[in-house]
This record gives sequence, structure tokens and C-alpha cells, in this order.
Amino acid sequence: RGKLPIVSGGTGFYIRALSGDVELAGARDESLRARLAREALVHSPDVMHAWLAALDPARAGSLRPADRYRVARALEIALASRSEPPRRDLSSATLRTEGIGFVKVYLDLPFGELETRISSRVDRMLAGGLLEEAEHVGSSAVAADAVGYPQALAYLRGFSTREELRMQLYRATRRYAKRQITWFRSEPALVHVAAGAAFDQVAALIRANRWA
Repeated sequence: RGKLPIVSGGTGFYIRALSGDVELAGARDESLRARLAREALVHSPDVMHAWLAALDPARAGSLRPADRYRVARALEIALASRSEPPRRDLSSATLRTEGIGFVKVYLDLPFGELETRISSRVDRMLAGGLLEEAEHVGSSAVAADAVGYPQALAYLRGFSTREELRMQLYRATRRYAKRQITWFRSEPALVHVAAGAAFDQVAALIRANRWA
């Protein structure tokens, strides 16, 4: 209390969620989630997708029937929004809905330096237990979406050598970084500052907005 909070890191989507530039669903309904899991056991992916299309045609149009995880989550959101009365849900509160002033800052880093940092990060991932973590998580939907897990699982199953694994991790992380850079080019109301001079520039931003 009485201090200026600084939120660092996160993907572009999470930043938009925090600021209020995207609408989030509320907390999960575990009973509804269990019901959908039972439905998925007795109905084909096409049937589940058709159900979603009847409830939310736009969302269904953006998903393939084979993408069971996202279809189920979209169904959960669609059904919950129909059955729940309007209420104030603090789990969906954002800076914008709470009337809190904020500024979004992007640290510009030369891509050559970023590549060097990515290489070091890959080494830290391998030294920090990525293989053991991937083995524990397995072939879940979370693992399929996370950078590092698919490559680590392929190595554990004998599809690549250690050096190939390292190169695959580097390339996957580099691609992810480039996607994030592309995302932030279209981020609304984003202030770009040079990473090497970030402290002084951000301090000036805070003073200009009278938050300090």
C-alpha cells in the first residue's frame, strides 16, 4: 500500500488481460468441466464441435474439431455465460475496470543481444531440470503448447540427440521471441524505451504521470 507496483514480464495476451484490453472468463466451474469431460467420452470431436457451433459460432469457426482441449474450454465458457446471472467477479477485474492508471513499457533490445540471451537461457533450462519436468508433465495439452516440452519429450523418446535438442530449443525459443516482437508492434498505447537506458526513461515516465 502506498507504493507504485511494477509488473514485469508476461506474454502480450496476459498484459492485455491485466490492463483490460481483452475480456476474460470468470473462474472455472468444476462440475461443468466434469460434465463436459463425460460428454467428450461418449461423443466424437465433430459432435462436440457442432455443439460449440450452436452456442458460439464465431469461436467454433476459429477451432478445429480435433482440437479437443480448446473446444472443451470454449464450450465451458459458452455454457457458463448462459447459466450464470450477472455478478461482480473480482477474478475478472482489470486495471481499467478498477479505474487504476497505468503505463505499458516495452524494452527494446537489439536482436543480436536477444539471441545471445536466448542461447544462455537454453543452457539454463537444460541445467535446471527441463528434461525431468517434461517427463513429469508428459503429453498433456499444457506440454503441447509450451516452448521446450515437445522438444524435450522427443529427446526422451529417442528422436533426437542432446545437441539436436539444444538447437531445437534455441530455434523454438527464437521463433517465440519473434512472435512476441510482432505482437508488441500492434500493442495499443505501448511506450518503447531502449533497454540500456530503461531506468532513466521509465523514471521520467512515472514522474510525468505523477505516480511517484
